Amino acid sequence: MLWIALVDRIGSGLWASVSVLHFTYVTGLSVARIGTLVAAAAVVGIAGAPLGGRLADRLPLTRVLVALQLLRACASFALLTTDHFALLLAFSAAGSFGDRAANVLTKLYATRVSGPDRVRYQALNRTVANAGWALGGLVAAGALTIGSTAAYQGLLVGDALSFVAVALATARCGEPPSATRTIATSKNPPPAPRTAGPWRDRTYLAYVATETVLFLDDAVFKVGLPLCIAHSDRVPHGLAPLLTVLNNVMVVALQVPLARFGATTAAARALLLPLSGFFALGGVAMALSATGGAVAASLALTAAAAGFTVAEMLHATVSWELSVALAPDTAQGAYLGVHGLAQAAQRSVGPLAVTAAIATGPLGWSVFGATIAATCMFQHRLVRDRLSRPALSVLPVTVSEH
Repeated sequence: MLWIALVDRIGSGLWASVSVLHFTYVTGLSVARIGTLVAAAAVVGIAGAPLGGRLADRLPLTRVLVALQLLRACASFALLTTDHFALLLAFSAAGSFGDRAANVLTKLYATRVSGPDRVRYQALNRTVANAGWALGGLVAAGALTIGSTAAYQGLLVGDALSFVAVALATARCGEPPSATRTIATSKNPPPAPRTAGPWRDRTYLAYVATETVLFLDDAVFKVGLPLCIAHSDRVPHGLAPLLTVLNNVMVVALQVPLARFGATTAAARALLLPLSGFFALGGVAMALSATGGAVAASLALTAAAAGFTVAEMLHATVSWELSVALAPDTAQGAYLGVHGLAQAAQRSVGPLAVTAAIATGPLGWSVFGATIAATCMFQHRLVRDRLSRPALSVLPVTVSEH
């Protein structure tokens, strides 16, 4: 599965960095239509997380993953066949749905396979994924020097072929054990199933809401830092890609070592306290970048990137562990699917929050960091009582054997 993650992210890295350019220069869409397409695809993608999780609680996980990867491949290939806006919108939405669902199911697979070592697996997975993104981005950058229609189409073909390769590799993976699929003989009929519903679990829903705020570091790197640099007359524009490289290098080098500080559920919850500090420091550094000279502003932005990267790594460890620990074993798919909504929702809310912080200057960035820090403290208290009680008790869904 780690090799699968590497291939998947290399393919995604090929396409993510050039998708807007492809829609502009190859299919000839206007800026407004590109914005509409990206936004609509993201909205459809939100549904992928909970629906994929529910399917994984009822069907063999590897088969569902294979189907989703093939859906992503078909959607990518289909983008090559038309320049009609409605069709491009439909194909992009299908790909976004498959991407969000596959992301949740890959996490579920890791949870079922790795058991008590799931935090270390998560760290290895993020390290491999970031390396894949970087490799795909480097290939895309090389292709952009050509700048031809064939170069853009070649990157999209590479993205689609990566999903085909991932589907074939997933089909060879063993099906992990699942508490939702047990065997009952005809002599011992299955008990009536009781379904654990995340939508009725107020504590888990509140936890997911706080997660949406904690995922805002993603918007800082995708929108906040580039916009601050682009609209500054004191900071060289070449700093933007360098900060992205810094983020990737730090994750590859430090994600696994930092994971040991959250190796248990209690330790993961305790990490929320230092995590709040790094979010606050990141916000302060962003605020300082708007007040100094060229050197001071560049150093402040670099410090902000480093601070938010550490926060990203710590939160990845905490989020992985708590999202599983708070879910009953017999409904992990459904619960992790709902948890996946946090990251999907952040993709819509995050750019708005970051642009609001930029518009209001140093005070806005200070409030931005302080708000995320306060949310960490709230989440630390929110999950305390739930984690001190035994896991929710629900009877498993059974499969009759004759």
